Amino acid sequence: MSIATVKEHFRKFSREQDVQEFAASSATVEMAAAVIGVIPARIAKTLSFRGAQEDAILIVAAGDAKIDNRKFRETFGFKARMLSPDEVFEQTGHEIGGVCPFGLARPLARPLDVYLDESMKRFSTLFPACGSTNSAIELTCAELAEYSGSRAWVDVCKGWKEEPTPSQIGDNT
Repeated sequence: MSIATVKEHFRKFSREQDVQEFAASSATVEMAAAVIGVIPARIAKTLSFRGAQEDAILIVAAGDAKIDNRKFRETFGFKARMLSPDEVFEQTGHEIGGVCPFGLARPLARPLDVYLDESMKRFSTLFPACGSTNSAIELTCAELAEYSGSRAWVDVCKGWKEEPTPSQIGDNT
């Protein structure tokens, strides 16, 4: 019951009643956006990667952002390698489609490292999943940072902002 652990997590902040459960699936960015009625970019997706050691790291990013392998390697010092669905469940306690940085199945002595990508800062609120394939909660970036216990804001994604053209950066060719 992953959603139960997420609700328990939010109880510490008196926000458990704000977890929304939907009749339809919200397992993908597109499905969540349709169910909630927002643009896909406002869905805060949680991506699970192999850390430098055996523990996973979680990157929470805007729904329209994609991991930039070069930026990831420069930031963390190792290659971005996603976990398998079984590894994601083992490390987080959440199934694919409901993965979030809340109510993680880790002892407090060894919590997973959570990082928030800059791609989310352009929105006043976002909608991360809440441990099931049909749930979400609306949070500000500050709330997302607080409730997830994130370590830092990082810039490891691409595709969410216009890349400058050569003429915008002063191409001298």
